Amino acid sequence: MRVMVFFDLPVITSANRKDYRDFHKYLIKTGFLMMQESVYCRLAQNSTMADAIVENIRKNKPADGLVQVLKITEKQFGKMEFIVGTKKSEILDTDERVVII
Repeated sequence: MRVMVFFDLPVITSANRKDYRDFHKYLIKTGFLMMQESVYCRLAQNSTMADAIVENIRKNKPADGLVQVLKITEKQFGKMEFIVGTKKSEILDTDERVVII
């Protein structure tokens, strides 16, 4: 499964900017990879793990703004169409537990 996070956070005040930075750092620290600006994706082994990831996002959400989460299967993710641009090859796209680089 994949957990995708879409967010639109205000950056008007210094407190807003700090919330944005903290949320962004949380996503990176927990294994999310950036697909586009404000769109991040993480691989989950099963739906139970995906539910745990979503619950942790709820616990670390910023005070203001919009944060949306979408859980999709690998089959659905694989059917993603690239209308403009191509898939970046530097992102590891695997569901294996051990990745040897």
